[in-house]
Amino acid sequence: MKDWPEGYGRVVLERVGSTLDEAARRAPETPGAFWVLAHHQTVARGRRGRAWVMPVGNFAATLLLHPTEQPGVAALRSFVMSLALYRAFVDVTGEPDAFTLKWPNDVLLNGGKVAGILLESAGQGGQMGPLAIGVGVNLIAAPEASEVEARAIAPVSLKGETGAEVGPEGFLAVLAGHYAVLEAQFTNFGFAPIRTAWLAHAARLGQPIVARTGREEIAGTFEDVDADGNLMLRTSRGLRAIAAADVFFNP
Repeated sequence: MKDWPEGYGRVVLERVGSTLDEAARRAPETPGAFWVLAHHQTVARGRRGRAWVMPVGNFAATLLLHPTEQPGVAALRSFVMSLALYRAFVDVTGEPDAFTLKWPNDVLLNGGKVAGILLESAGQGGQMGPLAIGVGVNLIAAPEASEVEARAIAPVSLKGETGAEVGPEGFLAVLAGHYAVLEAQFTNFGFAPIRTAWLAHAARLGQPIVARTGREEIAGTFEDVDADGNLMLRTSRGLRAIAAADVFFNP
């Protein structure tokens, strides 16, 4: 995975507000897929508009795509990216059992959060526009537990947990290579093989979790991810399909 994947552009910047915003800004003038990596972000953000802390040396990049599928299908690329992250981490550490994938879009290392993914699209009226997939990785440092939401999984860093030292540009090369392979699989064969591979590394599959939507908290057993990417939660009232939620492992 040393060679940069064919068909993907690459932009490396010293400082931006947000790689998500920068990728969206460049999208109209760049018809193909491209990555934007920044060594410093001044207004980084995570899911639901939360702040994303980025110490110097950590990884912040966005992949900009121009998907042709309907929005619900295009959004399944969060699973494509999380699986690419898993393979990239294994590549640089040689520790496949240390990493798991947390629905919907986090990667865990020894049970702590090492990476997160955020999807944004500029589509309107039900039409799919450019899709930006933002990726943040704690390569060398992690925020303090006090800096994250209550009940959230504590952050960890790749270096702190495994001793592996890799720079942002080196990690991008590995990640981009794995993503390109999985994107081709997704495009040619659909979500099914991605889903199967993702579930093989899913965190807390078959175990109790809590899913918090915008309206309620639902406790149950994480039973599956369906063909639409929904979390399938076995509750006291039966099986529930949950499209979007924050997932907690502790009550």
